[in-house]
Amino acid sequence: MERDFTKKKLRLGEQAMEGLLFVAALIGVLIVVGIIYVVVSESAKFFAQVSAIEFLTSTTWTPLFENPEYGIAPLLTGTFMATLVALSVAVPLGFLIAIYLSEFAGARTRETLKPALELLAAVPTVVYGYFALLFVTPILQSWLRPLGIELPGFNLLSAGIVMGLMIIPYIASLSEDAMRAVPRSMREGSYAMGATRLETAFRVVVPAAVSGIVGAVILGMSRAIGETMIVAVAGGTQVQMVTSPTMQGATVTAFMAQVALGDIAWGTLEYNSIFAAGLALLVLTLLFNFIAFWLQRRYREIY
Repeated sequence: MERDFTKKKLRLGEQAMEGLLFVAALIGVLIVVGIIYVVVSESAKFFAQVSAIEFLTSTTWTPLFENPEYGIAPLLTGTFMATLVALSVAVPLGFLIAIYLSEFAGARTRETLKPALELLAAVPTVVYGYFALLFVTPILQSWLRPLGIELPGFNLLSAGIVMGLMIIPYIASLSEDAMRAVPRSMREGSYAMGATRLETAFRVVVPAAVSGIVGAVILGMSRAIGETMIVAVAGGTQVQMVTSPTMQGATVTAFMAQVALGDIAWGTLEYNSIFAAGLALLVLTLLFNFIAFWLQRRYREIY
């Protein structure tokens, strides 16, 4: 009798925990749905007055001028350029760090370096922004000036480099986790065939963990695309078509921060342009995530 009561109590506890977990998951889904609803509904008010064709094809973005124009292309070029620079820094460094931590570092070294590396993600982004503006930019100017390249005080090169440093923990930590999840038997089989640790790392472990590595890169890319303070502080606010990282330029998030300072009346077209820009950024991020999901499924089937 007592045993039956104990089993019933445990069963009720499990059901309560399952219900709690379901509610937690449901809350997360509802939050996402709420965000999408707000962005889409406010963007609809914008597109009721501005043509979507103009929004996507025009190369002029001047929503605060007397004769406003709403072409998102300049903001997207600034966003792409800053993200490209960030990934060119973060992907190789994060990848090499992940390989070292997974395949070469001892347990004590890994336990020391990995938490220290992840602390980079805890640094406030405004600190990164002023680090890029006051430290990285002067160094780059001194390096590029002998080459005949004049780097302005605000530029996307220094902003992108520091963004890359910021997202290294995302790429390195998640990639390392994916590599360590590769079965030990695959490594031992490679060693038995005469491969070195380096050959095993690049020819066995990395291909087997490629789905997780791709996911880590896409997460880092999404983080870079959504970054605000670094590009707002170090990249400048001049809206123009960006063709070189040495130029200054505004990103989508930097524009949203600039306009959302409280000087624009609620419900105006200028105000709704924030949500239109946010919708473009949301669609872009979702597209990259869908690509990552497809790549993960494809390579998971192979390996």
